[in-house]
Parts: sequence; C-alpha cells; structure tokens
Amino acid sequence: MQRPRRRCEGTAMGAIVLDLRPGVGIGPFTLGMPICEAFAQIEQQPNIYDVVHVKYYDEEPLKLDIVISFPDHGFHLRFDPWSQRLRLIEIFDVKRLQMRYATSVIGGPSTLATFVAVYSLFGPTYPGTYDKDRGVYTLFYPGLSFAFPIPSQYTDCCRDGEAELPLEFPDGTTPVTCRVSIYDSSTGSKVGVGSMMDKACTPPLPAGSLYMEEVHVKLGEELWFSIGGQHIPFGASPQDVWTELGRPCGIHQKQVDQMVIHSASDPRPRTTLCGDYFYNYFTRGIDVLFDGQTHKIKKFVLHTNYPGHADFNSYMKCNFVIHCSDFVGAYHQDVNSSKGTITASTKWEQVKVDSSFPVSYISSFSGLNFKLTHR
Repeated sequence: MQRPRRRCEGTAMGAIVLDLRPGVGIGPFTLGMPICEAFAQIEQQPNIYDVVHVKYYDEEPLKLDIVISFPDHGFHLRFDPWSQRLRLIEIFDVKRLQMRYATSVIGGPSTLATFVAVYSLFGPTYPGTYDKDRGVYTLFYPGLSFAFPIPSQYTDCCRDGEAELPLEFPDGTTPVTCRVSIYDSSTGSKVGVGSMMDKACTPPLPAGSLYMEEVHVKLGEELWFSIGGQHIPFGASPQDVWTELGRPCGIHQKQVDQMVIHSASDPRPRTTLCGDYFYNYFTRGIDVLFDGQTHKIKKFVLHTNYPGHADFNSYMKCNFVIHCSDFVGAYHQDVNSSKGTITASTKWEQVKVDSSFPVSYISSFSGLNFKLTHR
C-alpha cells in the first residue's frame, strides 16, 4: 500500500527529528502497540508520514512480520503477525532520520552516527559482536543496538569477534552506523541484523489488558470471554449485550442478502436495507447481528484483521477459539491442539477434514473472518 504524496514545502526527506527511547520506542511509536494504534498515529500526522508502505506475506499472513515502512525517513516498524503488536523498530538509513536522545541528537543528514559519536553519547558498554559473513560489528545497549559495516581491509580490528572500544581504524576514521534496532530488553536478548532480528519479542501486555483476550465459542450456543468472564448466548437481547460488553462502537443496518431475489415465496418489495442490524465492537473484533423483528442475536462475526482484506485496520483482531458442538464443561482444553478447535490461525483446509465440526454452524469463512449462526 502506498499513500498518495502530500508533502508540504519544508518537509524534505530526513528533516524530521524523533525522540529515541531505548527499549521503549521512537517518536510516537511504542514497542508492544497494536498495529491499529500505529496507523492512528500515522493518520494524525499526514504531512510527516506522507509515504507509507505496508508489507506482508500474502500467501501465509502469519508466517512473516507485517511491516510498516517509511522510505522517506529511513525506518520501519515490524509487527508480530499473530498478535499484530510492534516487536521491533529498525532504522535502516540513519542519514534520513535524526534521533534525539536526552539533550543531544544523532543521525540525519547533518550529524553522522559514527561509532565514536554513538559511544560518546550513550556511554561505555560491553564489547559487541562481529559477524564475519556480513562484515558487520554490532554494539549493544539495553533495548538498543547499532550495527557498523567493517571494510574488509580492517577486519583485523575485530579479532575473535570483538574489538577495542571505541572502534577506530588505523587511518584515523571510524565506521558509520548502517542500522539501529530498538527492541524490548526484558528478556535479556540481544537483537541485531540477520538471524538476531528474530530474537525481538513483544513486551508483555499490562495486567488486565483485554487486547487479544481469548473469546471462546461453543458452536450454536454462546460466546465466552476469558478475562471478563462474560457469557453472550444466541438469542440474547441488545440490553444483554450492552450489560456484558458495554456500549457498541457503532450500530448499522444489515444490507439485504443479494440472493434473496431468488426466493419466490417472499413477495415483499426489495430494498437495500432490511430490519436486521449490527452492533459493531471494533476494539474487540466482533460484530453482533440482531433479528429486526425479534431483536435477538442471530449471528456473530469474528474478525481476524488479516492484511489485504477490505476490513483490515477497521477491527482489532479477535483471538477466538471455536469449540466443536459436543464440547462439554469448562473451556480449559489445549487451544494449541488443532483437533476439536478452530482459532484465528486455523486454515479452512484443516476445518474441512476435521469431522468433529458441524460446518452448518459456520455461514461463511474466507480465511479472514468467521460468521457464526444459530441452527
């Protein structure tokens, strides 16, 4: 995805300055934030973030990171594909982005982020690591790393994978940062280039957070929310839903099913709307459909917020666990087992071969959301 250019005069490439917070984030972007919050920050400053690329693996969206890239400013955000939370911030062109740390700035077109400058600003640290295959030396601080390319003629400066600090070459020069990584330091992992990038993890959610709350589904019967403990059965009223989940984010009428034109038994004139209506809970990734006559729940829609779908970024991801119809007792079975459950990671091919699921309860599934009905 590429947003149309809206650059105002005076916002040249690399002109922005963002606060650098090691182990926390940069500018308005904080490690652990959901992808929808990142997009909200981008939309609030369209004249700064005017060119935005969103990258993902279309064939298997859960296999690789979802990446929001800012090519004009030389950095991108990496989101865990399952939780859709920010796990790693990478500055890949330090000359295009100036970073403010405490009262000093580094990077950008006017302030080179050299090894000596980094060492002077952030202070002494333990010797880093040298990747011989990549020719890159990485210096680590808590939640922050700097990668420096080492010319082949100076590899002897990094004997045994280490180097004397601060690193300077025999000709009096010092390497310039080629990449900066910002990551959560609570696990103690060191994150750098190449395979070391995979060690970046999302920070733990705050206690009591409802983000990615497991929503258990007993087919044909009810939804149960694991943190809040709410139970919402089919046939519940709007008042029941308000009591359990609070005020909906939106309410809208359902469009008429296009296939109803083939029903000769219904002589009523066709309109674009019918009496049924939805309660939209965008922050929970759920829609609730009520019958327009009885005002009882007749359908739930659970959204996975996969990139590429028309509804992407309209809903937060619903972390649902659908149990087969003969499930009895408390919702304590192993959700990592594909047998007997459907989750937001389950492929439709797995559902079709699992004989324990009566697919008649699933009115639609596109790999992007489930529509559950009561039969």
